Amino acid sequence: QVQLVESGGGLVQAGGSLRLSCATSGPTFSNYHMAWFRQAPGKEREFVAAIRWSIGTTSYADSVKGRFTISRDNAKNTVYLQMNSLKPEDTAVYYCAARTTSQVIFTARSEYAYWGQGTQVTVSS
Repeated sequence: QVQLVESGGGLVQAGGSLRLSCATSGPTFSNYHMAWFRQAPGKEREFVAAIRWSIGTTSYADSVKGRFTISRDNAKNTVYLQMNSLKPEDTAVYYCAARTTSQVIFTARSEYAYWGQGTQVTVSS
């Protein structure tokens, strides 16, 4: 019922910017938390950012604070991840995820039931 499709990944030089998009379909996402995770080769999938759709409350991993911004467009049913000042360490497959809303924003992978297919972000030195 829930479908998430990421786009916007690509190759960028260090210091550059990319905007990832996650198009959603299915239920009304105003009742959901949306998140971005990333996974580099040989590493665990890690939390990047999350947003409570209905009111826009956000949460960020320390590694991306001040550089990444998560947002949503209610009319387009799309969540975005604006990535600025990119570093080679940001290279990973980025995944969009969703879960039903709760009192807190979760950062653990196991808390998210719905996932997109991922989009590759590569940051060169």
